[in-house]
Formats: sequence, C-alpha cells, structure tokens
Amino acid sequence: MREIQRSRLFGDARHLVLLAAILWGTTGTAQAFAPKTASSLAIGAIRLSLGGAILLILALTKGSLSGGNWPRVATVIAALGMAAYQPFFFAGVAKTGVAAGTMVTIGSAPIIAGLFGFIVRGERPGHRWVIATALAILGCVLLLTSRNRLSVDASGFVMAICAGLSYATYAVANKKLLENHPPEAAIAVIFCLSAILLIPLLVTADLSWLEEGRGLLVAIHLGLVATAIAYILFARGLASLPVATAVTLSLAEPLTAALLGVVVLGERLTLLAFVGMFLLFAGLVILLRGR
Repeated sequence: MREIQRSRLFGDARHLVLLAAILWGTTGTAQAFAPKTASSLAIGAIRLSLGGAILLILALTKGSLSGGNWPRVATVIAALGMAAYQPFFFAGVAKTGVAAGTMVTIGSAPIIAGLFGFIVRGERPGHRWVIATALAILGCVLLLTSRNRLSVDASGFVMAICAGLSYATYAVANKKLLENHPPEAAIAVIFCLSAILLIPLLVTADLSWLEEGRGLLVAIHLGLVATAIAYILFARGLASLPVATAVTLSLAEPLTAALLGVVVLGERLTLLAFVGMFLLFAGLVILLRGR
C-alpha cells in the first residue's frame, strides 16, 4: 500500500515539474512580443524581481514564512545560484550564440545536478535516468543546431557551463530548504534574495519599455506565470523527486519553446529538428513512466 502511494506521489511530482517546464518554455515567445528596446538582461532582472515580489506576497498571505529555522548556508547558496544563472546564461548566449549557449547550458545542468545529487545528498538516479537524460540532451542538440548556426567561443562556453552549474546548485540547495519549509516560502526567500543581488542590473538597465502596454503585459506574464507559478510547481515537484530527475524533466522547456515558435511565431523546423523533438519527448516519457 505504501509503495502504491509513493508511486502516485512521484508520478504527481513529475507532472508538476513537467508543467513548470512548459510554463518556462513560454518565456522565449513572450520575449519576442516585448518592445525592441527591452534587453535580455533587463527582461531577466525584471522577471526575477517581479516574480520574487509575487512569491513573497503569497508566502506572507499564507503565513508560511513564520516558524522554523532557515538553513543559512543552503539559503544563501540557492539565492546565489539563481542570481548567477541570469547573467551567466545571457552572457554565454551573447558570446557564443543562441544555439551553442543554450545547448551547453541545458545539456550540462542535468549532468551536474546528477553529480551534485549523488555527492551532496547520496541520490542514485539509476539507469533509467541515464537513458532518459542522454536521449533528452541529444534531442536538444539536434533541435537547437538545426535552427541556428553554431559559433564556438571559449569564454562563452565557460559562461554557459557556469549557467548550468548555477542552476544545478540552486536545485540542490533548494531541495534542502524544502525539507522543512513549504515550497512557497522557500521559493519566495530565494527569489527575493536573488532579486536584491541583481539590483545593479535594474539600476543600470533601460526600463522605459515597461511604459508601453505590450511591455508591461510581457513583464507580468514572465513574473507571474513563467516565474512565480512555474517555480512553485517546480518546488512542489522537487520536494518529492531526486534532483537529477527534476532537472532532466525541466528539459521540456526547449521542447515547448520550439512548439510555440512554430504555432505562434510561424517558425519552420527542419527534419533534423523534428527528430530532436522526438528524442527529447521520448526521454521525458521514459522518466514520466518510470517508478
């Protein structure tokens, strides 16, 4: 009976993480509708700040911030990981191109998360995770390389790896916070601290695009849907899943982005891209159907 309940719990947790990744996959399409004056760094900082504010209000409303001792080291590490991910990712993309930067980041994050989960928490993802992750990463490589030209830049490569490292670090540290705190509270604290760390980006960035109705709607979508709601779902799923499994499931993000690009933005995909989407989808299905 316990095994059946545990299986259902893990199944629900996987679906929560998958739904979070689907919401993350809308960020690229939303950014395409932003005014041309909106830079990627400014959008990332606004997304984090607005999402953190919404999460803080939600946590205060539910009273989930009161009580319990916060592990300071894990809290600081999670906030640093989330804050560092933004500039590292955008800098890596700027240096080495969208395809290569994104590919290195999303390809390295599950592998690093698996290593961190094993070293720090003693988690053993198993053979199913290895097969699913390999298929998903290969699918991402085919999907991204078929849509963009690749350019190799050593510094950009290092920054993209650092972005993957930052995200994996956030996930492992957040897992520690979720052991004793509700997902809303853990995410609210992490994002508020991360937003504080990114204040210099907000101060120096051009935010005039927020005065336009279209820009404001994009910011609200990114802050509320693609950040606050998405990360609550991810945290709820992460609380019951190994870190490696959760991070691999988050690879549904580029799959969603590709589908939205075709349906909403009218992009055309090559046969190689469709093969990549199939492999990525197959990897996710393997994880979703596993025990």
